[in-house]
Amino acid sequence: MKKATTITRRDFLKLSGLGLASFIAAPQIRPFAQARPQLDSQQGRVIYDSIQTFDIPSFSGNLTRQYWTDTIIPITEVTIGDDEPDYNRVWYRIGSEGYAHSGGIQPVKTLLQTPIADIPEGGQLAEVSVPYTDARWKPDLSRGAAYRFYYETTHWVIGLISDEQGTPWYEVLDDKWDFTFYVLAQHLRLIPNSELETLSPDVPEEAKRLEVRTGEQLVVAYEWDRPVFMARTATGAEFSNGRFYTPAGRHNTYHKRPSRHMAAGNLAHNGYDLPGVPWICYITEKGVAFHGTYWHNDFGRPRSHGCINLTSQAAKWIYRWTLPVVPPNEQKAYKLFGGTRVDVI
Repeated sequence: MKKATTITRRDFLKLSGLGLASFIAAPQIRPFAQARPQLDSQQGRVIYDSIQTFDIPSFSGNLTRQYWTDTIIPITEVTIGDDEPDYNRVWYRIGSEGYAHSGGIQPVKTLLQTPIADIPEGGQLAEVSVPYTDARWKPDLSRGAAYRFYYETTHWVIGLISDEQGTPWYEVLDDKWDFTFYVLAQHLRLIPNSELETLSPDVPEEAKRLEVRTGEQLVVAYEWDRPVFMARTATGAEFSNGRFYTPAGRHNTYHKRPSRHMAAGNLAHNGYDLPGVPWICYITEKGVAFHGTYWHNDFGRPRSHGCINLTSQAAKWIYRWTLPVVPPNEQKAYKLFGGTRVDVI
């Protein structure tokens, strides 16, 4: 296998940008580095059971407040904290309450949508455009929720209906159980075909390559051996019920889906039930894949069941850049022994 290309700090900053979830603090950056300007309309959703804020961006600071799962909080600044944890030094300022570590907060926004009645035959891909929305068995707010759908998760919309009060709901097909759910239409954004177009379509398949660097927890995309994209990742780890390391070696993105309900195991023992996992590129028959992640924002260390966890934005880029191409009106593409080359090292 080809030796990994050396990536400089300048390369990384150029390729990955200073996004809310993608920035790696280089060793030269001092603790408590200057924060970015105030972020308009940026919110955060608490992912973990609870998180704490401190008076400085450090776990050694004075505790100022505690927040619980699915609380929506304002993210007013992004800054670099001290050396713990060293793999992820990104902290968010939560208004006047102090600083919270980014790992347990999903960056979100509230972007209400205008419902669209003209759904193509066979359905259309959509993403959640609010911090979360409850999917119900019936188009009725008084009914209990079947699932909670989170920001930037993707789902297959097959119709639009209105309830007795005239409130519009999208009918959503679950791709795993073949159930139908109902979601408030203003909470889902129908994804236009232009956002699904292939990136670098003129670059031949053999000139594209992905590297998954498990030691550095990085994904690097190459065109003609020149790096064109980079993102932090979280690869496979060891849990109490087994070892789930991302398999090393040569693979291909032979099977792709824009959305997948992923579920396996006992939820009480490291199992999972995750509807709407976005932008999936499978590389093994056992289900190891690149995909977007909404259940943590703590990239830079192994913590998955074998998959290559990415932010939703990074996963979408890889989904669009790799082969095979999934047509906009289809839910998957499969090309055995084909697809874009992937080296896990």
